[in-house]
Amino acid sequence: MTVKQILEAKGRDVATLKPEATVGEAAAELGRLKIGALIILDGNGGVSGILSERDIVRCVGARGADSLSQPLAEVMTRKVTTCSEETTIHEAMEMMTSGRFRHLPVCTDGRLVGIVSIGDIVKRRIEDAVGEAEAMREYIAASG
Repeated sequence: MTVKQILEAKGRDVATLKPEATVGEAAAELGRLKIGALIILDGNGGVSGILSERDIVRCVGARGADSLSQPLAEVMTRKVTTCSEETTIHEAMEMMTSGRFRHLPVCTDGRLVGIVSIGDIVKRRIEDAVGEAEAMREYIAASG
């Protein structure tokens, strides 16, 4: 099972902003879309950063409400781990667990093509486990 299969099922839409957008604008967009992270794109469509709900909480906690007017370029996480569509679900889970993050941008040739969350991966793993259990029940019933 690969990241590509998850993207084919859930879609490839990714919420993005530019580095000039403010923390307040990002918070509003996260709330409007009911999501946990935004990808910050450079001028060529490449990933230059990521901003999560946690990043906003840390920023506001450290700097107060005035931080809402700061540009994302000043507060986003710049070192972004990405994966390819060929990355397995197991590999993606390992990246997220070891890196302690919940969103993994998917890139092809340096360009953003999707995003997967830990929720997407867990959902797929549960669907696979349920399918395997059902197949096993059918096999046992047919054998007996």
